[in-house]
Amino acid sequence: MIEPGLLVVKHRRLDGFGKFANVAVLKGKRVKVVDEKGTSLPDCPALLTALLAFTSPEEWSRDHNSVNLLIQLAASMRAHGHGGSLLVVPAGDDGWRESIVHPIQYAISPPYTGLTHLLDQQATEENHLWDASLRKAVDTVGGLTAVDGATVINENYEALAFGVKIRRAGGNAPVEQMVITEPIVGDVAEVVHPAHNGGTRHLSAAQFIYDQRDALALVASQDGRFTVFAWSPCEQMVHAHRVDSLLL
Repeated sequence: MIEPGLLVVKHRRLDGFGKFANVAVLKGKRVKVVDEKGTSLPDCPALLTALLAFTSPEEWSRDHNSVNLLIQLAASMRAHGHGGSLLVVPAGDDGWRESIVHPIQYAISPPYTGLTHLLDQQATEENHLWDASLRKAVDTVGGLTAVDGATVINENYEALAFGVKIRRAGGNAPVEQMVITEPIVGDVAEVVHPAHNGGTRHLSAAQFIYDQRDALALVASQDGRFTVFAWSPCEQMVHAHRVDSLLL
């Protein structure tokens, strides 16, 4: 029981972050059964690859050397309860800066590499010190997202900046529509205007992905909703993937 009227059914994982994976969420009279095979997603291999960790519990059962930090960062962002945005950009590519208001007030120079170094270390199931260090580093980066503005990391998990303001890249049109899905059995994809999906964080994240199509944007709401934004090359629009059912 997570809160009054909210039950979550879980099963034990073999290994990896956390001991359990969600099977179903029961809230009031509504039952959500997690679609662990990702069949609610459109047939788009590139998008499935980007979101696999959020839609397939098998990916949550990897050993420590391939632990998925996006899952841990998402859980940390949701846990602090202040809401926040995390932008994951390609390593070695500064194109994301075109979608950020300058000057960047809280640039991290040199980048924070605590997560990167921990992943490079050999870890075993019995290495509790490594586990504790990883959780501390995850909460450090996750905590930055509580600051007003977005936190930026690259795909190597190096933290580059926090508290950044997203803007529309010069010469680009505003994002007008996106598709939204949730990894539950029976879900039907819906095309909506980004303004109908949430507040300022959601709209700015959708615009960022519309302009920076090799990036991911993770958005936590104060009410517990969690959305992953990615560009869908098959649908040629931003795809908003609601994953809060996986993070309870």
